[in-house]
Amino acid sequence: MAEAALKSLGLDQVRFIPCRISPHKQGSAPASAEDRLAMLRLAMADVRWAVIDDLELRRDGPSFSYETAEAMRAQFPDAKLYWIMGGDQWEALPRWKHPERLARCVEFIVVSRGGNIPSRDHFTMHPITTEHPASATEIRRALAGGDAKDGWLHPDVAAYIRTRRLYAA
Repeated sequence: MAEAALKSLGLDQVRFIPCRISPHKQGSAPASAEDRLAMLRLAMADVRWAVIDDLELRRDGPSFSYETAEAMRAQFPDAKLYWIMGGDQWEALPRWKHPERLARCVEFIVVSRGGNIPSRDHFTMHPITTEHPASATEIRRALAGGDAKDGWLHPDVAAYIRTRRLYAA
């Protein structure tokens, strides 16, 4: 998704910001924040346009996107900021906490696997389509069933998951 967004919109960089605690997944921790940060660093180690940012990990409580976007706007006041998300999250966005505040800070890049992405009043959205068949949910489900999904994961990330026994049923 990140590479498709980078190429489609000519982005300078993509910042990967792992959340500390997802407000939508509280009580569920298949991998710790530290593990997810370590996997991001492994996956993006040789990608020049990728920046790993632990902003949300340094805050207490659930990670709310609007707070992250407002912090990024304060840190980069002259930058044009985008928020990359899948079509499923675009559908869920009205249920997020203060989506209008998020929309005041960023434009959305919404990645679809082929379906039509509806526009939304007061939200600037750039639809792009990708051919990648997997979602993060599918990958975690496969890993829980014992399928390493090595073709979908960076080899170092797959090895890290196996070594740490993450996502196992």
